[in-house]
Amino acid sequence: MKSPNQLLDAIGTTIFTVMSALAVQHGAINLGQGFPDTDGPADIIDAAANALRDGRNQYPPLAGVPELRQAVAAANDRFYGIKADPGTDIIVTSGATEAITACLMALLDPGDEVVLIEPLYDTYLPVVKLLGAVPRLVRLNPPDWVLPRADLEAAFGPRTKLLLLNSPMNPTGKVFSADELGFIAGLLARHDAYAVCDEVYEHLIFDGAKHIPLMSLPRMRERCARIGSAGKTFSLTGWKVGYITAPRHLAAIIARAHQNLTFTTPPNLQRAVAVGLAKDDAYFEGLAADLAAKRDCLSAGLSAIGFQVLPTAGSYFVTADFSPLDFAGDDTAFCRQITEHAGVAAIPVSAFYAGEAPRHYARFAFCKRDDVLDEAISRLSAHFRATAPLRAAGD
Repeated sequence: MKSPNQLLDAIGTTIFTVMSALAVQHGAINLGQGFPDTDGPADIIDAAANALRDGRNQYPPLAGVPELRQAVAAANDRFYGIKADPGTDIIVTSGATEAITACLMALLDPGDEVVLIEPLYDTYLPVVKLLGAVPRLVRLNPPDWVLPRADLEAAFGPRTKLLLLNSPMNPTGKVFSADELGFIAGLLARHDAYAVCDEVYEHLIFDGAKHIPLMSLPRMRERCARIGSAGKTFSLTGWKVGYITAPRHLAAIIARAHQNLTFTTPPNLQRAVAVGLAKDDAYFEGLAADLAAKRDCLSAGLSAIGFQVLPTAGSYFVTADFSPLDFAGDDTAFCRQITEHAGVAAIPVSAFYAGEAPRHYARFAFCKRDDVLDEAISRLSAHFRATAPLRAAGD
């Protein structure tokens, strides 16, 4: 019998699925997968429920319902001063992962080169390879995640078609600065390349950090496809509503890719997300403030146990170095250990790299209820107190 697609066959089950299943098996608190454990705003949920009963449940327009496309365009202008025509520049997708795939499909031909920044979200690399493009990897290193400018510049060449940029960045929590974005913009202009910008955590930023879309920089409007996520912005990850802003000549091709992936997205959810994007500034500020408090709670608890917690300026996640705990194993073994024996699941950071990677970091999600975070810290504290004599005896 002939073999199936070799690349997909080799990928296996995602680490998020593996660790979530392990958490269920052992009754562990799941701080691995990045989803909130409470629903988002009630008015948005009510809008979705009401929209089911107004006779508009057939196929919506391919590019999205007018209400949501207008709301996305208005949000671009409101938050970043980006002007976009809702009729030509906005595409609604079934989640940001589909948006990323559609953008890559629209821009890449076999043999094109794509610059990717590690650590990276686990779907980026497989999609690039499935399209026959060639990845050029540039690595950020902990604990500071500084952009290695010489390495980034060296990754660009005559066949570079695009850069895939994630800011705020999963799993590092890095928010790229204006200076870093200016350097990236210069490389794109010099090499006549595009950027696909994964900005799903755009409103989840802390400590006075500012999210600056690459698209908002001079001469970048025509080179960028910018991706947002209702799931992240409104704590409704199961809805899978994403949206792309792109120049009209690219948006038309992205729409053709979208047509051949999911074609459309549930109309009631789209119209509810439009309600959400029109919420006042207090909502977006409150969302960030609430998550910052959760980040601080988890970070303080992990630090008290002995982890070295790296700073995070955005996203749902903190990265923690467990080497001070003298664990005899790599990050995958560590995450299995704490899931099975401490009752708390995390994700090994090496899962976000291709090939060799740092092996002493774990990623913890803090987008959970306060009592859940408190219980997770209590369980980890008890586990490491119990194992401390064993580690000492081993010394």
